[in-house]
Parts: sequence; structure tokens; C-alpha cells
Amino acid sequence: MELRDIEIFLTLAEELHFGRTAERLRVSQARVSQSVSAQERRLGVALFDRTSRRVALTPVGRRLREDLQQAVDLLHAGLARAQAAGPGADRTLRLGVFGHAGHELRPMIDVFRDRYPGSDVQFGEINGFDAFAALRSGEHDAHVLWLPVAEPDLTVGPVVLTGGRVLAVAADHPLAERGVASLEDLADNHVVDIGSEIPEYWVNAMVPGRTPLGRRIPRGPAARTFHEILSLVADGRCVHPLGEIAARYNNPPGVVFLPLHDAPALQWALIWRTAADSPALRALAQTAADHGPVTP
Repeated sequence: MELRDIEIFLTLAEELHFGRTAERLRVSQARVSQSVSAQERRLGVALFDRTSRRVALTPVGRRLREDLQQAVDLLHAGLARAQAAGPGADRTLRLGVFGHAGHELRPMIDVFRDRYPGSDVQFGEINGFDAFAALRSGEHDAHVLWLPVAEPDLTVGPVVLTGGRVLAVAADHPLAERGVASLEDLADNHVVDIGSEIPEYWVNAMVPGRTPLGRRIPRGPAARTFHEILSLVADGRCVHPLGEIAARYNNPPGVVFLPLHDAPALQWALIWRTAADSPALRALAQTAADHGPVTP
């Protein structure tokens, strides 16, 4: 197969629709059909079952997709390494993280260092009340932030961490005796107000404005740092949802962390300023994509 035919086959195997495949690859639908038919004739076996209503991979097609995808992934990784070895790749990247997330990322960073000698990553702490500031100012090259991030000047890279959520409550809070919490419990308490400097949609992904049943979740008092949040929680003035990493690496007096059993899992992705794209950032992103997300 020519590389273009491989691309057509893999895209059709994903889309299972000739029209969408053609649109995605910016070719004619006839070109897609001709490429697939030519390969089926060459191999002497059907790769797709096609009817007027559906397109599906045959068993041979599924196996070919797996084999070709592995080859294409290796090809892209090799090209990325070659590109990243060029001017500007051998530099130290400043990566902003919350709390101890850097420790969770060490296996991926070790792979990056092995792949690209001369390159390195240093961790910096993200300011909780404006998680995009150090990124946009250039103080940090990239951040690891929970999704979604939908900022026009920022590029969303691969997911590097996944995990659940916990609710920080005072040790003498009634919920502490229960040992578990739900999103509905938030409506009966206050959560921290972390200000208006960051987009509301992004804050709501961690601390929703309403419960699944539509009950409003009161916000306040205000806090600007992680330790301010914990102090307010310990005083019994509020509760607050956090990523489960917080529970693994912190044992603050007067605070307990309860699993939020009905909260959707968080995904944390590599984020960088689009205008500051560089070979080193692309190398780190490719390493993260190859390594896959860390799931504690």
C-alpha cells in the first residue's frame, strides 16, 4: 500500500462512512472507494462489508487495521523524534502543575529524557486563582490542566493524567462520619469561591454550579490558593471538591477527604500557548501520547 492508501483505509476504518472519510481527507468520495477497491483486489480479500445502510470492517479488515495502525504510530513517533532532534529541541521545559501532580508524571518525564538527551522538564506550581496566567506570560512553557480547556490562544495536547474526585470536609463535619459524599451533598453546603479571573466553564468542570438534580451549589467564602482552601475547610466554613491526588499527598489537620462517588472522572491534559509552539513541546506531547495517561 502507498502511504495515502493506508491513510484512506485507516480513516475509513475509523469513520465507517465514505462521505465523512472523503471530507476529512479532503478528497472525493470516488477516490476513497477506488483506493479501497484497489487494495481489496490486490489482497484478494474484502476489507469492508458495504451495504446501502452501513459500512463495517470484515475480520481481515479489523486485523489489518490493528497492524497498520501500529506501523503508522511507529512512523509518526520516529518522525517526531527526528523533528524534535532539530534546533531548539535540546532545552529545558518549564511545566506548570497543581500540587504533587508532577510526581505522578515522573514515569512519562523519564521516557522523555531518555528519548531526547539534552532535553529536560522542570516543574513549576500553578497559581490556583489564575491557572492560565503563567502560561500566557511565558513563565511556563506548558501546563497540566483538567479538561475541558477551550481557549482560542491555547493548544490542547494529549491527556496525561486521569483520576477521580474527592470532597474535602472538616473532620467533624457530618459527612465525615458517612465516609463518602455525592454531588448532591454540595447543595447543602458552601464551596470555595476562587474568583472570576479564570473561565467559569473551566471552574465548573471541577466545582459545578448545580447538582445533577439541578439544585444550586452555594459559593463562598473566597480563597486563592490550595492551602487557603484547606484552612477554610478545616474551619468548617465550606467543603470543596478536589482531584483525588490531593488526598494521596496531603494529610492536613482537621480535614478529611471523602470519595465523590458520583462525580465523573477528571482528565488532565498538556496545554501550551499556540504561538509558542516549539520542537521541544511537540516532542513532549508526542512522548505523552505514546506513553498514555497515568491512572493512579
